Amino acid sequence: MKKIFFLRLIIIVISTIVFFNFCSQTDSETDYLKTNYDKTEYRIPMRDGVKLFTIVYSPKNKSEEYPVLLMRTPYNVAPFGGNELRRIIVPSKSFIREGYIFVFQDVRGKFMSEGDFVNMRPYKPNKINDNDIDESSDTYDTIEWLINNIENHNGKVGQWGNSYPGFYTVMGAIDAHPNLIAVSPQAPIADWFIGDDFHHNGAFSVLMAFNFFKTFGIPREEQTTKWPESIQYPSPDAYTFFLNLGPLNNVNKNYFKNEIPFWDSLMTHGTYNYFWQDRNVLPHLTKVKPAVLTVGGWYDSEDLYGPLNIYKTIEQSDSLDKNTIVMGPWTHGGWIVGKGDSLNDFYFGSNTADYFRQNILEPFFRCHLKGETNPNLKSAYMFDTGKNEWSSFEKWPPENSFSSEVFLSSNGKLTFEPEFDNIDYTEYIGDPLKPVPYTSKFIDSRRFYRPQYMIEDQRFTFTRPDVISFQTEPLEEDITIAGPITADLFVSTTGTDADWIVKLIDVYPYDAENPETNPAEVEMGGYQRLVRYEIMRGKFRNNLEFPEPFIPGKVTNVNFNLNDAYHTFRKGHRIMVQIQSSMFPFFDRNPQTFTDIYNADLKDFRKAYHRVYHSKENRSRILLRVLN
Repeated sequence: MKKIFFLRLIIIVISTIVFFNFCSQTDSETDYLKTNYDKTEYRIPMRDGVKLFTIVYSPKNKSEEYPVLLMRTPYNVAPFGGNELRRIIVPSKSFIREGYIFVFQDVRGKFMSEGDFVNMRPYKPNKINDNDIDESSDTYDTIEWLINNIENHNGKVGQWGNSYPGFYTVMGAIDAHPNLIAVSPQAPIADWFIGDDFHHNGAFSVLMAFNFFKTFGIPREEQTTKWPESIQYPSPDAYTFFLNLGPLNNVNKNYFKNEIPFWDSLMTHGTYNYFWQDRNVLPHLTKVKPAVLTVGGWYDSEDLYGPLNIYKTIEQSDSLDKNTIVMGPWTHGGWIVGKGDSLNDFYFGSNTADYFRQNILEPFFRCHLKGETNPNLKSAYMFDTGKNEWSSFEKWPPENSFSSEVFLSSNGKLTFEPEFDNIDYTEYIGDPLKPVPYTSKFIDSRRFYRPQYMIEDQRFTFTRPDVISFQTEPLEEDITIAGPITADLFVSTTGTDADWIVKLIDVYPYDAENPETNPAEVEMGGYQRLVRYEIMRGKFRNNLEFPEPFIPGKVTNVNFNLNDAYHTFRKGHRIMVQIQSSMFPFFDRNPQTFTDIYNADLKDFRKAYHRVYHSKENRSRILLRVLN
C-alpha cells in the first residue's frame, strides 16, 4: 500500500506542476528514435573535478553535422541505461526528425551527478579559482566538453528548459560559452522572494512550498536514479488541512522534523536579505550574448514574474535585437505538450501552442543553430486574452500605449475620473481564522495547487463580507490593456500588519451567452473572469528587507506592481477591482500583528478592520497601460 500511495502521489505531482514536462511520443516516434539515434551516457568533469551525469542522443546518420540542444535539470534525466529510449525531452516533437544532438544533464548534486545541490545556486561574478563554481560555469564546462568530445556537431549549441530548467538556461546565458548561440528559457525563475514560486512581495506561498519540498527538498544520501519517498500524511482538502495546521512552525513540529534543509531556510530568511538577494538573477543579465527566446504563460501561477522581468532586463542592453518574449494563454508549461486551445471555462479560438511552436520556437532554433532563413522575429509576441488573438510588437510594453487610471469610489464604483462624496472609505473585517479561499474548488492537499484559478470566475468571493469590489459602468467601447498594472492604495488597519490583494477582473454582461457545449453548466451572464492579481505583505510596503509595522488607524500608502497583462475588455463588459486580505492556502495567513510570521503563535492571529480610502485627499487608484 505504501508503494501504491507513493506512485499515486508522484502521478499527481507530475500532472499538476509540469515540473517533469516532456513531449509525449507515440509508438511510431519512439520507434523512430530507437532506429535513428544512438544513446550514450557520460560523466562530464567540471573545473573543480565534480562529474555531472549526462545523456547524449545523437543521430546515427554520420554524414551530416548537427547542432546540439542542451537541457540541464534537477528533475532527473531518466531513462537510464543505453537501451532505454522510451522518451526524450524536446521543445517541439518535430525536432526529433529534423536532426539535433540532444543532451540532458542532471545538475550538480541531483540524482546521478556528483557534488552538492544548492537551490537557485547564486551566481559568482568574480571567480578566483577552479573551486569557484556556479550554474553558469557548470554550463560553460559542459559545452566545452561536448564540443571537444562529441562527434558530428556543427559547433552550434542551443539551450532550453521549462521552470527550474528555465532558470538553468538563464544561468547558462550569463558568461556564456562562445558556442552557445541561442537559448530559450521557458517559465524561468528570476527571484524567489519578489515574484516567483514561493513568495510574492514577501507573502509566502505555503501550499506550493509545502508540496514541492516534501519530496524535492529531501536530501539524497547517495547518487541515485530514484526520487526520494515523499513525506506522507492524512489528506483532507487543502483549505481544511492548512487551516488545521495552524501557524507555520507546526510544519516542522508535525511533518518535516527539520529534515528539509531548504524549508528551514525559508523559515529562517523571512525578509529580502542576502540569502534571497544573492539568488536574484536579474542583476547579472547585462551582457547576455546568445539570442534569447523567453516564454511564459499569462496564467502561470508559478513563474509569471520571471519571464516578464528577464525579458525586460535583457532588453535594456540588447543592442543586436536578439531578445524576444512570447506570452500565451497558458498555465505553467502549457505550451510544451498541449494544444493551448482552452483553459477552464474559456476557449481561445485556436491551438495557440501549435502556433507558437511552428511559427516562433522552431524557426528560432533553426535560424540560429542550423543557419536557415532568419525569421526576423519581433521583440514580443503577446496573446490578447480578451480578443483571443496574437499580436506582435517591436518592444514590450508597446510604444503605442499610454498610461491610464481608474479610481476607486464610494458605493462600489470604479471610475475613469475621480469622484468624491461624503463617504471617504470602504471597510471590511479581515479574520485570519476564516481566510478567503484562493479557489472555489476543494482539492486534495497533496496536489500542488489548482492551475485554473488564474482565470477562475470570482463570484465565489464577490459575496463575501471580507472582500470589497469596485466596478465600472458597462464599457462604451473596447479597452485593451497592454503592460504593467500598478495598485496605488491608501489604506488603514486596526492591526499592525495586513496583506493587500488586488484583483483586476473582466465582468461579462448579464445577457452573455453560455457556451454551446457546456458540460460544467457555466453561467456566463455576470461572469467575473480573473485577469490579473497580486499580493503585497503590508509590512514590506516600503522595503522588502526592512519590514515596518502599520500604525493602527493611520492612513498609509501601499503601492505595488501587478504582473503585466494583455487583455481587451470588450464593449458592454465592466472592469472590476476586488480587494481582500487573504488568499488561502495559496498564501499563508497574515496574523495581522507585526511579527515573525514563520515563528508566530496562534495568539498572534487577530481580527482587524481594514479600510481602503477613496477621498479627495487619499485617492486609491489602479494604473494601467492602455493600447491606442
